[in-house]
Amino acid sequence: MPSQAPADAGDAGYSKDLKARHVNMIAIGGAIGTGLFLGGGGRLHNAGPALALAYLVCGIFAFFVVRALGELVLYRPSSGSFVSYAREFLGEKGAYVAGWMYFLNWSTTGIADITAIALYTHYWSLFTDIPQWTLALIALAVVLAVNLISVKIFGEMEFWLAIIKVATLVGFMLIGIFLLATRHEVDGRTPGLSAISDHGGIFPHGVMPVVLVMQGVIFASAALELVGVAAGETAEPEKVVPRAVNSIMWRVGLFYVGSVVLLALLLPGSVYSADESPFVTVLSKIGVSGAGDVMNLVVLTAAMSSLNSGLYSTGHILRSMAMAGSAPKFTARMNRSQVPYGGILLTCAVWVLGVGLNYLMPSQAFEIVLNVASLGIISTWVIIMVCHLVFVRRARAGLVDRPTFRLRFSPYTEIATIAFLLVCLGTMGNDPEVGRKTLLLIPVIAALLVAGWFGVRRGVSRAADTELSQLTK
Repeated sequence: MPSQAPADAGDAGYSKDLKARHVNMIAIGGAIGTGLFLGGGGRLHNAGPALALAYLVCGIFAFFVVRALGELVLYRPSSGSFVSYAREFLGEKGAYVAGWMYFLNWSTTGIADITAIALYTHYWSLFTDIPQWTLALIALAVVLAVNLISVKIFGEMEFWLAIIKVATLVGFMLIGIFLLATRHEVDGRTPGLSAISDHGGIFPHGVMPVVLVMQGVIFASAALELVGVAAGETAEPEKVVPRAVNSIMWRVGLFYVGSVVLLALLLPGSVYSADESPFVTVLSKIGVSGAGDVMNLVVLTAAMSSLNSGLYSTGHILRSMAMAGSAPKFTARMNRSQVPYGGILLTCAVWVLGVGLNYLMPSQAFEIVLNVASLGIISTWVIIMVCHLVFVRRARAGLVDRPTFRLRFSPYTEIATIAFLLVCLGTMGNDPEVGRKTLLLIPVIAALLVAGWFGVRRGVSRAADTELSQLTK
């Protein structure tokens, strides 16, 4: 007979204030980030129209990851999410690695986001005289305040930020379809298939540039795992989670693949650049005044949304770890609004260092942290798939029950996803400037994790003994 899913001490004390619309928009917000709004231009220039294929392939594997996580959530909803599942299926060492690599992901992503917010705000002449680090600090203060008040306020902010992103993409796609349908000239050219066929086809620079942009595309899809964390604070996860997870696939298809196909049909890839949002490029070429201002505001909200989500998720993950003894004790603390403020403040402390990075090297801050964050994202997704493999194995042995909402074709789906993610990691070696240096950080991070484990293992053992004694009372 299957055993009952174990309770996680880190799940106690949370409110259930997130509604279905909040979780759905958190899923969308996680799927649509600054990677599409800002990074799409440089990737289109390098990879050409084949970027749509890169988004499609990465979207499929991202869906496998979030579907696996969705199944684990329905088996046992937990605010500790994949860290809690790593504890159950891979042991305390697995949970420790999962938690701290996720913290590495968000602590560096957060620095990238506050750097991005400062850079985007400088776009307007009103703010050009304000130092980059001051703007970064203001953004951090706003998001910290939102997260500390209550989860309901967090959910509401995320809901409206996601709506801005979706409305902008839908608006652009309608304009793009109109331009195609009416054969309206864009930058003196007639849009259509000729924009692709007359400029080198789908792979204008060969296959390799498409392979190289994969890592950046994965970063653009990062934060999909937020659905798992948010599920711990919703009253009906069994209804909300399958809907949110299944919607991710068509949203990635529509917004990422659809918008890139439109962009490729409207202008040749060579016209786009890394210095400008591809949407701004198109709108400015048809004479829409103020397009840069509107898109800059949207990119700003996308970065704020990412910062907001990162603070929320790391607070919950750190609390789950602290209850198990593998994170500092104060990160387990909750305030009156049932918010894990200890973990939130620790993440903020790291982000303040990011504000310092903006002060010391404003031009390099974004590129440095972006690559380190990708290590955290890839390791988090790999751990989710490994947890799911063990979960399915235990279900087949009759030890646990699988929900009806499942990741199909296990273990092939998990193995293919893990292989794909590791290949993406390996392609970083082709970038001598930043990618190779990032790969050299892997043994350094591994050494720090080993040293850290020896520092926390007694605390982990004590926490396990305490939990066992409470269960046997």
